[in-house]
Amino acid sequence: MSGQSDKADRDRGDSQTAAPYELSERECQVLDAVVRTYVDTAEPAGSRTVSRKFDLGVSAATVRNTMSDLEDMGYLSHPHASAGRVPTDRAYRFFVDEMIRPARLSEAERDSLARELNPLGFSAVERLVRRATGALSVLSTELGLAIMPRMRDAVLEKLDLVTLSTEKVLMVATLQGGIARTVYVDLPGRVPADTLSTVALVLNERLAGLSLDEIRTSLPERLRDASGDDASATELLNIFMQAGAELLDPKSADPNVHLGQTSVLAQQPEFRQGERLKALIELTERRELLASVLGNREHPAGLQVTIGGEHGASALTDFTLVTAEYSVGGLKGVIGVIGPTRMPYEKVIAIVDYTSSLVNRVLGS
Repeated sequence: MSGQSDKADRDRGDSQTAAPYELSERECQVLDAVVRTYVDTAEPAGSRTVSRKFDLGVSAATVRNTMSDLEDMGYLSHPHASAGRVPTDRAYRFFVDEMIRPARLSEAERDSLARELNPLGFSAVERLVRRATGALSVLSTELGLAIMPRMRDAVLEKLDLVTLSTEKVLMVATLQGGIARTVYVDLPGRVPADTLSTVALVLNERLAGLSLDEIRTSLPERLRDASGDDASATELLNIFMQAGAELLDPKSADPNVHLGQTSVLAQQPEFRQGERLKALIELTERRELLASVLGNREHPAGLQVTIGGEHGASALTDFTLVTAEYSVGGLKGVIGVIGPTRMPYEKVIAIVDYTSSLVNRVLGS
């Protein structure tokens, strides 16, 4: 059946509202070829180029007619006066949902990730996640990104007071899963070591085992009578109580966005133009937007792939997000990559999947 008769057989409707996935075998083959060509070259794909590069068993004219049909259905677009066509968000969505061919990382790629995420020497979760985003950027040539787990339900395991000088102490909160947060505390003068030990003991007796949200809502009450009638101890405890309120406030512990190497993404053809590069830089500076998008993502099937307009944010309409969850101490974070919609999906999905599983393995150990 020709492309023209295929077109006549369907009620296609408007290109932006036509139901997806109602494609013939030939249309699937041509769409697959156009997506792969555009991903490889970043140039609009013409019918002759597709015919030469892929053995589709039909003439260039038939490919051209099929590409025209796909454009009518909203899977391809025709930029400017170019003879070629480029995939739309709908095309990428179809490609990811229906046409992905499982990719496998090479041993060299697996070893590279394992070396980057070796737990020796950087047990802190945040440092591990930061290293993982950097590795994702390098291997995928997209921008690696991640958020730390939401801390509202994190449980405080212990508080340590570390003397740095006669008037400065480092307050270290260790949360479940090995996550540590710190704050510097200025003291009114020299404080004996045994006094600091006593204060640390009181803080741990009253606060350890509670979630950050519980501490936030009940901190003054829990420490109200902790110092008895000792005025100096009361003053000291008040100082640490104020520091603790800042340190353990779950609002201040909302997910931080970690980004890999933006320069890797900036080298891609899409960002050689000044305006596109400017938009990329502005996006990396909008940490609150990225934190909101990542923090609200759900991963019912493991990996989550969202493309262009699916994000619901105008700043992300030219980008694809591929993410997965990782967990530590019962808390969940998100890690993955962001890049242009012209993305080598099969390779990127394999890299994100393997990296997230490796991060979970390291954290679990």
